[in-house]
Amino acid sequence: MAGLRSLIYMLLQAIITPPYALFTLMCFALPPHSRYQVTYGWTRLMLFMLRTICGLRYEVLGRENIPDQPSIILSKHQSAWETLALQQIFPPQVWVLKKELLRIPFFGWGLAMTSPIAIDRSAGKAALEQIVEQGRERLQQNFWIVVFPEGTRIPPGKKGKYRIGGAWLAVHTGALVVPVAHNAGEFWGRNSFIKYPGTITLSIGHPIHPDGIEAGELMAQAEAWIEAETARISRPSHRPIE
Repeated sequence: MAGLRSLIYMLLQAIITPPYALFTLMCFALPPHSRYQVTYGWTRLMLFMLRTICGLRYEVLGRENIPDQPSIILSKHQSAWETLALQQIFPPQVWVLKKELLRIPFFGWGLAMTSPIAIDRSAGKAALEQIVEQGRERLQQNFWIVVFPEGTRIPPGKKGKYRIGGAWLAVHTGALVVPVAHNAGEFWGRNSFIKYPGTITLSIGHPIHPDGIEAGELMAQAEAWIEAETARISRPSHRPIE
């Protein structure tokens, strides 16, 4: 049953995404926040389809930890799910991402309309400088910034190398860091076609203030909380089996 539901979701996504991306491109003249609301409409639709077709829901722990000012989200990355859900849980946001993603037909074109911080990861220090320059600008525009410090989706129970970019941005802008853990990969795995029904748990940690600490120490604090909390909420034995 999960396979059939996943197929229906994929087919509807394939039908909806191209015209919606073209509609989004027609809104390029709008202010950044207005463009964001247009692209967010696609996200809301995908989450609705995941809930009603695939039976994939979520719960949020720690909503009270969301600051009332634009901040930097450092999130665990296990699935495509969090790229959707973070937009519904947090205020308007931009992502730090690989510039190659913007070349993906339709999806990447729409993504480009959200004012992302698209970087060349092979650029080393130049990439960090780009993150700070564009990140400061986005924060001033009242956008939050999402960073997946592991850089790519990591299977449940595994840990990738945490890159310093998000912490570096926080230290150089004074923005709070909000760590986020979840177990989405247990329901929608990396590169997996099947989306198992169930309830994903996403947990938001206490904000970390960057004053007086180095970027490496800040990242270490965030990493320690994210990994410990991910292990705490993990429940692989509860994953529904088709």
